[in-house]
Amino acid sequence: MSTGTVATLKGSPYIASIVVLIVGVMSTLIGSATRLPTLDRGPAQAAARAAVQEAPATASADRALLNQYCVSCHNQRLKTAALMLDTADLTDLPAGAEIWEKVIQKLQSSAMPPPGRPRPDATAVQTFVKRLESALDRAAAARPNPGRLALHRLNRAEYANAIHDLFALNIDARSMLFADDADQHGFDNNADVLSVSPALMERYMSAARKVARLALGRGVSNPVSDTYSVPRMLVQDSRADDELPFGSRGGIAVRHRFPVDGEYRLKIKLQTNLYDYIRGLGQRHQLEVRLDSARIKQFTIGGDNPAKPAPAGFAGAIFGDTAWEDYSHNADKSLEFQFTARAGDRVVAVSFVGRAPTAAEGVLRPRQVGYPLSVNEAPDGDPAVDFVQITGPLTVMGPGDTPSRRSVLLCQPTRSSEKACATRIFTSLARRAYRRPVTPEDVKTLMTFYEQVSSEGGFEAGIEAGLERMLVDPEFLFRVEADRHDTSGEPFQITDLEVCSRLSFFLWSSIPANELLDLAEHGRLRAPGVLEAQVRRMLADPRAKQSLVDNFAGQWLVIRNVDSITPNTDLFHEFDENLRSAMKKETELFVEDQLRADKGIPELLSAKYTFLNERLARHYGIRNVYGDAFRRVELDGSHRGGLLGQASLLTVTSYPDRTSPVLRGKWLLENMLGSPPPPPPGNAGTLKDKGADGRPAAVRDRLEEHRKNPACSSCHLQMDPLGFALENFDAIGTWRSTAEGGAPVDASAALTDGTKFAGLTGLQQLLLSRRDQFAATVTEKLLSYALGRTVEYYDRPTIRQIVRNTAADSYRWSAVILEIVKSQPFQMRRSEQ
Repeated sequence: MSTGTVATLKGSPYIASIVVLIVGVMSTLIGSATRLPTLDRGPAQAAARAAVQEAPATASADRALLNQYCVSCHNQRLKTAALMLDTADLTDLPAGAEIWEKVIQKLQSSAMPPPGRPRPDATAVQTFVKRLESALDRAAAARPNPGRLALHRLNRAEYANAIHDLFALNIDARSMLFADDADQHGFDNNADVLSVSPALMERYMSAARKVARLALGRGVSNPVSDTYSVPRMLVQDSRADDELPFGSRGGIAVRHRFPVDGEYRLKIKLQTNLYDYIRGLGQRHQLEVRLDSARIKQFTIGGDNPAKPAPAGFAGAIFGDTAWEDYSHNADKSLEFQFTARAGDRVVAVSFVGRAPTAAEGVLRPRQVGYPLSVNEAPDGDPAVDFVQITGPLTVMGPGDTPSRRSVLLCQPTRSSEKACATRIFTSLARRAYRRPVTPEDVKTLMTFYEQVSSEGGFEAGIEAGLERMLVDPEFLFRVEADRHDTSGEPFQITDLEVCSRLSFFLWSSIPANELLDLAEHGRLRAPGVLEAQVRRMLADPRAKQSLVDNFAGQWLVIRNVDSITPNTDLFHEFDENLRSAMKKETELFVEDQLRADKGIPELLSAKYTFLNERLARHYGIRNVYGDAFRRVELDGSHRGGLLGQASLLTVTSYPDRTSPVLRGKWLLENMLGSPPPPPPGNAGTLKDKGADGRPAAVRDRLEEHRKNPACSSCHLQMDPLGFALENFDAIGTWRSTAEGGAPVDASAALTDGTKFAGLTGLQQLLLSRRDQFAATVTEKLLSYALGRTVEYYDRPTIRQIVRNTAADSYRWSAVILEIVKSQPFQMRRSEQ
């Protein structure tokens, strides 16, 4: 869009009306979507209570158990953990559902009674828990409480996916929109944390203008530069990316969006050492540039370069030769050229041509980390790419024929049919963007923008203006579900279209495809067998991988945090970007394989295989794995197996300089056992750097000293044993037998209930002995992700029902996902009260 057109559109009263509309819709919906207390009135509730009245004898026995083991702490005087069981009514369990769900959670995880206090017989506890669950489940079945979703803004990932599915356009949403906050469980699609600010709305409006322009390939005037940097710690001794040609060495491959057909400029900068010398110029190297696998340029640098021949000898190469010294500083000044590219997403690859391997001589030097300090890196070794910069278009040859233009321009109008063509375009795109049938009023609004701009700028300028308006509409940016305005407070079934939207954002993190939308629009989505068939079809689609692996598992398992970890490289010399990337890739491929093969959820813990490339296999001490490509590797006889033996999880649950049984134990309690510990008290103190005698000591020994503080002991006795079992793995997941201070690693542990276990194998067996608890935890996380809200106490009966329904099927992923989709929280909504 031209500058004049943008100025006209930005100054239009319609833009102001968009902001007013968004604020109005948000105020109305957020005001009616506040979290409400337990539904607790009316004849239906009375009937539910009557159905679960406890017999006096049973209630009396339960009261005796509570009085003996619980009430001494949890009473109205002490109010420990804000839980007062001395006045809790055991004859009317539904009335205290929130309290009893907390009790169930603590008893199932053996967190209560606390260490050092008398514990009831395990059978008595199990009987009590089952009675509580049975009563609460019957009450929930008699009168369900499906919860109430707040106004749900698309998060950054959902926005990018929606743009891709609408326009066949890949965008960098990270550069366009602010990062989303995450809830207490780590999910960034929770409606409670998806706030909206004026600054964010300005970003959405700016993104809409850019997306509309890119989709049509219009209005590109001034050249824009995009720089793609190679991480400094990425070792470029071999093929660095799957998009690079076989036999290449180092370099970078980027997917760049060329907005139009035209001329562009590419510039390459090479890495230098601490003294600003370009590395590897003592030998001759061929540097290739490829566009969509076709070579478009080749450079020769170093060695016998005719412009700057290398002087003989190390001393001459660095000192006393002004010409060579100048060349070693500026050899990459000539690595720049112009080229022609067609519009669209294209892969630009820059890499060195590989050389035949030679026998290593002398002592093996350590892997360089950060800036190479040794001056002999100037003539020796291999050069490496620092960054690639693409600038353009320098000249515009046309908008090109791109998938995004074809997705928008569904018709090619004559002068007399432009309005009819525009109407067709907006009707088709708005239906998918708004996830519902389009009304005449919807099209009229978009056509108003079209007409305002097309009268001066032409047909495509008008279409671009209409697309901008569509992309800032509340119906696109927010998932809005209709409310039933009555005062009954009774839950009701949401519409097929609303189920359609929930399902698509759950499994694909994006807008529904036409097939799903067609079924919902005609009221057939919940016909017998149809919903299940759609769930299975969507799970088989590659988009499910992005949603369930990158988004769900990436946040549940904190794999995303691998990108930001900073191990102390003075202590862990072998850590580099290659290892960081391989750590993350291993877990992603492993979870993806489990989903694709539809394994049972417990196999996440017990699997005896993983996915490795040579770099990660070397880190694990596993032989006979070569090359950068990942492949499935059986792990019989190794120290690995399942999620808990993977370096990604072991590293993100450590500190930069040491392991942390506390962080690892806390992570296991939260994500494997569903029993998060309370936050530390204000007087908890910190872990000492050394042992009681002032000498270096293992973390385990220092924690023993730390737990002598009464304020710390109760929580640490729950977390630390789980973390101790993983102490054979250091802070970057390397197997070790010696801990800090030189003492042998002690990976034995015991829970507060006396259960003993040792090492990774013992921890796996412990968790698998509680597979229903593990399955319930994964179900809880998946349900929270599916609903886009925090799971509440009134959702617990649903989780238990899903676990029971899928137990016979070994808790397979597809079975759990299908049960979630069919569940009351997913299919229903609580009305406004």
